[in-house]
Amino acid sequence: MLGSSPPQSVRKLARRLGLNKYTIWRWRMLVFSIIGSGTVAAFSGIIEADETYHRESRKGSRELVRHFADPTMVTPPPRPRREDFTTQGLKMMRGLSRWQLPILTVADRGGSCLFRRLPNRMGATMERAVKPLVPGDAVLCSDGGNGYKNLAAARSLKHFVIGSKPGTRVAAGCYHIQNVNSLYARYKRFIKPFCAPATKNLDGYIRWPEVRLAGGNPPRLSGHRKPGVAAEVCFEPFLTAVWERRFAAAAALVVGTGPQVPFRSWFCAL
Repeated sequence: MLGSSPPQSVRKLARRLGLNKYTIWRWRMLVFSIIGSGTVAAFSGIIEADETYHRESRKGSRELVRHFADPTMVTPPPRPRREDFTTQGLKMMRGLSRWQLPILTVADRGGSCLFRRLPNRMGATMERAVKPLVPGDAVLCSDGGNGYKNLAAARSLKHFVIGSKPGTRVAAGCYHIQNVNSLYARYKRFIKPFCAPATKNLDGYIRWPEVRLAGGNPPRLSGHRKPGVAAEVCFEPFLTAVWERRFAAAAALVVGTGPQVPFRSWFCAL
């Protein structure tokens, strides 16, 4: 899961590993809960910040099922379905809307990066999210968003506003946001096989490529370790030591004979 192999859907992994798809899904959610507890990487020097957007997905919410079963008591979900734009004559919303979820990306020239989902795209929200990540002696490179401008003005940061048109993408020869743009491209390729995961699970899918880029070793795993286990620990050995026996017992119950592949190979494929 944290290796360099391309990610796969739950069903493909279930066929490959000979396990039940619900077993794969539960273990994926378990991994998400653990990697989501790591501390944030430290940034320094030239820091790039920008945001991309992910369309809201209500997979697994059962809102429409409950609405169709009892239309008088259960209201439909607020966001129209795609088919409603053709069957009901609704106008397709262009550009950004409240159904586009902002994902903040921060990176520095030392290789540290961070993906974080934000509740909205307001300037104050952006400022609060970026403020603890940028030290006072850093140089901030971003677009012309109000959140970045207000943060730079409040903390007297050196701030370079990067444009999207030719001639404005690089300032003073070395200040740009091409690193975060590269991270966006890698994130889009990574998330594509999952066909728009549900919004309720999006935080785990965002954290997943971040941990893969860090080599599978989050800086710190807190709150998910047993007594006597060091706080700073590589993720895969930690998960192996704590959960290997539990996985073997659960797999024996699910498939009858236990795992058909070594745990390390199974975990890397997951």
